[in-house]
Amino acid sequence: MTVTVQVENFEAFFEAPLQAYGANTPYVSPLKADLARFLSIKDNPLFRDDSALTYFTAHRDGRIVGRITAHLHGESNRLHDCNRGYFGYFDVADDSDAAVALLNAAESWCRARGLSEIAGNFNLTAMQQIGVLTDGFEEAPFTDQVWSPPHVARLLAAHGYAATFPMATFRTDLRTTPPPALGPKQQAIAGDHDFTFAPVTRRLVDQRMEEARQILNASFAENPMFVPVTAEEFHFQAKDMKWVMDPRISAVLHHRGQPAAAIICVPDLNPLLKAMRSRIGLTTPVHYLRHRMTCRQAVLIFSGVVPHLQGQGIGPYVLRHVAQAAKAAGYHHIANTWIADVNAASLAQKEKAGGILQHRLHLFGKSL
Repeated sequence: MTVTVQVENFEAFFEAPLQAYGANTPYVSPLKADLARFLSIKDNPLFRDDSALTYFTAHRDGRIVGRITAHLHGESNRLHDCNRGYFGYFDVADDSDAAVALLNAAESWCRARGLSEIAGNFNLTAMQQIGVLTDGFEEAPFTDQVWSPPHVARLLAAHGYAATFPMATFRTDLRTTPPPALGPKQQAIAGDHDFTFAPVTRRLVDQRMEEARQILNASFAENPMFVPVTAEEFHFQAKDMKWVMDPRISAVLHHRGQPAAAIICVPDLNPLLKAMRSRIGLTTPVHYLRHRMTCRQAVLIFSGVVPHLQGQGIGPYVLRHVAQAAKAAGYHHIANTWIADVNAASLAQKEKAGGILQHRLHLFGKSL
């Protein structure tokens, strides 16, 4: 039977990867309510008009076999002087016809808006998940890490997409990896009263998160494809974080009373989402309490140091602080979200901290 494509069928969009991949793969869906927020032009501040985002699902013989989003980010195109559209949430069964139908739908949407190239995955938030998995398929993803089976990258390549912008994720075993030693630079910071760790508590979390946003924008300003994150965009993604974050494992460092560096680290929620099937229901409180008692994994969402203090050993100093705090709090592993291969400094820091390669990812793009 031929593949048909439907436009903006949210229930099908949510179900697509679950039906395409099956229940026994490492894939973990975002919470259904969060996915609905991400796809809402009305709610998602990353998109400013009704023509900036749409989504499609592929159906064969009554079964949902795939999904994809198509969107544009005007500020990114203006800042980086490009004319690019994006696809995201490309999840599809090993079905060439379904993949072609979805990619054609996204490409046609971009062409209709005068865009000259397309790239993805870009997944619809300011601090977004990006990329398509190209190695490490056996490794289960942590929160904010993407996962897809090997055939997704293969189907993209078969449709003329080229793999670009290689990235990696890493996992550190805190039980067997000692914290990085304090070198001369870190010892100097430890003895300098101008540097102080700001308290991270539930009462102060909004203030600390705003400081983290400022550090993110300053420290990532020169990174490829980065667009400064507004307070509204940051809050959109992080607004619920205060209810799930563990204040013991995030850190904001001040220098003379001003934000200097930050590491935002949260418990890995993917086992909880897997148990809940990414839906809120009557059993959610039970799953949540069980997760709180048994969670031994955390994920580093981002780390940054303001530009005028970079190169002074502050990043490794804060990372050591967080690793020690996480181990003391009973965590066994810390993973990180993607690090691009072009970011040699962060890759070297991760290697020194005992990080083990977890996943390889790439963006896939083509001219239109």
